[in-house]
Amino acid sequence: MSWIDIAAITDIPLRGARVVKTPLGCVGLFRTAEAEVFAASNTCPHKGGPLSEGIVHGQSVTCPLHNWVFDLNTGQAQGADTGQIQTYPVRLEGGRILLDGAAFAKRSAA
Repeated sequence: MSWIDIAAITDIPLRGARVVKTPLGCVGLFRTAEAEVFAASNTCPHKGGPLSEGIVHGQSVTCPLHNWVFDLNTGQAQGADTGQIQTYPVRLEGGRILLDGAAFAKRSAA
């Protein structure tokens, strides 16, 4: 893995999110705890809602448009909803958020 320094963890409010633009599209960075961040697709598969504008709770995010809830560990929709969002490797080092650059270099054929 080739890690890319994206931001300081303090750039994301606790139980909040920010968006990073990548070659694969917008990725949401979700801060769920003091020293815990997840990276996942910013787009809800249901109606395209911006997940970074949703509610971050526990290790999940709720879509702001229709309340679909996604587990940030797996990307899987919870409850009766079916669907999944892409999740990406992320780690913290010295208060900095690092994303796996190799995961964003891969492009699928359209």
